[in-house]
Amino acid sequence: MNIKLCFSWLILLPIMYSCHQPNNKRVSGVLIDEWKFQLLDTIEASAASFDDSHWRILNLPHDWSIEGEFNEKNPAGVGGGALPGGTGWYRKSFALSSEDKDRNIFIRFDGVYRNSEIWINGTSLGKRPNGYISFEYDLTPYLDFTGKQNVLAVKLIIRSNQIHGGIPVRVYTAM
Repeated sequence: MNIKLCFSWLILLPIMYSCHQPNNKRVSGVLIDEWKFQLLDTIEASAASFDDSHWRILNLPHDWSIEGEFNEKNPAGVGGGALPGGTGWYRKSFALSSEDKDRNIFIRFDGVYRNSEIWINGTSLGKRPNGYISFEYDLTPYLDFTGKQNVLAVKLIIRSNQIHGGIPVRVYTAM
């Protein structure tokens, strides 16, 4: 009986040990503070090296369209609240250390209204035509883990008959 018990433990211990992965837990954080924002129609704002030092600093959620003048001649027209349209950019910089290099890092948006495109360090991750759906991107292959700044850029285009422009809800990440 002792031999069977010892043999069972010899098999079970390695299995139990291999199932224990303390560094594989999910961590999440919220990136809502200190985003930079500018109404600007240039693709160059997607580059990590773009100078955004003069941009407005704000916290999310934010809706830039409702900050404008209400006017029936605005692109949204009366049916869209007579709000202004245009192209808006949000940028967020953050650093990661070499301790993070074995993690998979994602960004999750609960909603970005509207016609958004997301970049990390100058690489386009994708586009979304509407804003009432959550989405996420894997940032891991495009990140710098040496302590240098990573730059997340979000572009929104508001055209006629679209009511709001901005990031109306929190941005989540698994950092």
